[in-house]
Amino acid sequence: MTDIPAPQPDPSASIEIRPSKGLLDLELDAIWRYRELLIVLTLRDIQVLYKQAALGVAWAIVRPVVAVVIFTVIFGNFAKMPSDGLPYPVFAFAAVLPWTYFAEAVRRAASGLVTNSELVQKVYFPRLIIPIAGVIAPLLDFFVAFVVLLGVMVWFGVTPSWHLLAVLPLLAVAALLGLAVGLWLAPVNVRFRDVQHTLPFMLQIWMYATPIVYPITIVPIEWRWIYSLNPMVGVIEGIRWAVVGKSNPDIVAIGIGVTAIGLLLIGGLIFFKRMERSFADVI
Repeated sequence: MTDIPAPQPDPSASIEIRPSKGLLDLELDAIWRYRELLIVLTLRDIQVLYKQAALGVAWAIVRPVVAVVIFTVIFGNFAKMPSDGLPYPVFAFAAVLPWTYFAEAVRRAASGLVTNSELVQKVYFPRLIIPIAGVIAPLLDFFVAFVVLLGVMVWFGVTPSWHLLAVLPLLAVAALLGLAVGLWLAPVNVRFRDVQHTLPFMLQIWMYATPIVYPITIVPIEWRWIYSLNPMVGVIEGIRWAVVGKSNPDIVAIGIGVTAIGLLLIGGLIFFKRMERSFADVI
């Protein structure tokens, strides 16, 4: 009688749950192993957003368009705010669009752990997946509204150029910033629910500290590097340049912004990982 060898365990099917081995032991490889869950959570977030909504995905257009109309009337017509030689609706839309994405990404990333509290308490998975899914889901809104922006540009006689190719990498920078801020706020929101109440106010103040309704050129040159410590300054200026293709992007602002985002993201990953072990108990 031939002996049948015992089946060997599949190493890829086993999960090792262990304490962190150091400050930079972030276990980012686990995100790839749980990529199917990331896709499921992202799709679920998109479906929940528009479920039982009468306008459905049209909300992705309504929100930025209404904001642009209000800014055009108040800041473009009444306040006579300069717009770098562009039609003010195009000037504002090119900035409102990435800002709307960023604000929604921060909101979802910061509140995701609390929203998915039952999942966090019952099932093991890398908790980092939740804020990442929250940052990816609003991209659909951005691309839907971006088509409208192109139509507005054509309406006002602004011809898109090859600079549009820079939109995707700049959008990725905005996504990383949204993730970085979310990684700092999400653990705090688990312990103190005040975050979800103060976040809209914080984002509103941040918006007016960003060149959305006004150009960066109105900021005195000697103060501009300090102003550019706001990471969204470089993102907004870069995307506005990519969309309208006029003048040159503010390389200093973009460089300072990218550096600040990198530091925020690394610090956020470490902070999130340090706090991760207590999520299930506190949430």
